[in-house]
Amino acid sequence: PGIAIMALLAPGRAILALALALVLLCHAHALVLPASGRTAFAPVRLAIAPRAAPSMTVLNINGKKIDVPAGSNLGKACEKGGLKPKYSCKKGECGSCTVTVGGTRMKACVEKVPPPPKLKSLLENGLVVR
Repeated sequence: PGIAIMALLAPGRAILALALALVLLCHAHALVLPASGRTAFAPVRLAIAPRAAPSMTVLNINGKKIDVPAGSNLGKACEKGGLKPKYSCKKGECGSCTVTVGGTRMKACVEKVPPPPKLKSLLENGLVVR
């Protein structure tokens, strides 16, 4: 039987996983057959797990609930819900774009939408954005 390898491709590790697969394919596991003394190579099977779909976070903006993918741009999510943060530097240095998401102050121009909360009440009602 061959060697099965499971590689999970995280956003920053795709190149590392491909390099590892190439190294394993080039240097296959060598088996020595006792009767003939010759070397046989066991096949290497590479199984890549599919990426999980991004989880959706419910944001409650001025009473309007919207579903946005976790990790997406917070400024665009706010605009989708009708809240237009002010932008000055668009780098997060000035703080004019600061909004409150679920009680945490975040800079809308540079920060991402947080993952969905674990509490059932927050999950149903959504994170309040002000």
